[in-house]
Amino acid sequence: MAALSMTWSCSPLTSSKFRRVNRYPGMAFASVKSTEGLGNLPKVVLTSPHGSEAELYLFGACLTSWKVDSKDLLFVRPDAVFNGQKPISGGIPHCFPQFGPGPIQQHGFGRNMNWSLVSSENVEGNPIVTVELKDGPYSRAMWDYSFHALYKITLDKKTLSTEFTVTNTDNEPFSFTTALHTYFRASVTGASVSGLKGCKTLNKVPDPTNPVEGKEERDVVTFPGFVDCVYLDAPNELQLDNGLGDKISIKNSNWSDAVLWNPHLTMEQSYKDFVCVENAKIGKVQLEPEQSWTAVQHLTVA
Repeated sequence: MAALSMTWSCSPLTSSKFRRVNRYPGMAFASVKSTEGLGNLPKVVLTSPHGSEAELYLFGACLTSWKVDSKDLLFVRPDAVFNGQKPISGGIPHCFPQFGPGPIQQHGFGRNMNWSLVSSENVEGNPIVTVELKDGPYSRAMWDYSFHALYKITLDKKTLSTEFTVTNTDNEPFSFTTALHTYFRASVTGASVSGLKGCKTLNKVPDPTNPVEGKEERDVVTFPGFVDCVYLDAPNELQLDNGLGDKISIKNSNWSDAVLWNPHLTMEQSYKDFVCVENAKIGKVQLEPEQSWTAVQHLTVA
């Protein structure tokens, strides 16, 4: 099949459409559209020529939907709010520059700020968008460093890829921890994750502030109740069976750790409908001025 050729032009936050030129009439083509989402928050919709679709809110750079064959593989909690005041609860939120509790607010400020659309492009028929976040008064009030974060999203037929890059634009070194807090749509009683056997574990269930160290002995990890466990030096590919008939490969580079989470009865309204399998960097990333750090995630449904 011949490759697609198209051009897009846009005013990222005000235009409702990108111009698309298809030189092969009758064929589907990739598109990127900037529009308003829930709560009138700016949203970007990516559509691949194969029909898969992803939605990205600029608030928090949160991916809230990834549909393959019209089936959404991500989950947004029913209690999620879209008011620009609180993080969006669900999809793929950012934890930056802090994962979990610590000296600044829970999971940092990356999920609480408006990111800016930098570019859109088409590579081999796949829609790609890049958004950025820079320091400002809100971030400086709790983390007094200058930084530049880029988040690149690529949508293919059955793969959603993200590339997260942080650059130190300050005059001083800084360190951070980070994660992608991915909510997968699932049947919790049937969901399982394989690939973690042999990993060192930090189990937060008994006491979140004092995790219990251990080692994962199971070939297949399930979600029988409340689950909150860090897996250190995890392999670069895990397999999720979401209990709904889908097998999802979770590949990464430079996300050294993994986290499994399900709130069980503490979130009775929705815990049965999702599991979180998160790529994370639990140990601190240290960056000198002008240095950068990049991590990539590929989610692929069989």
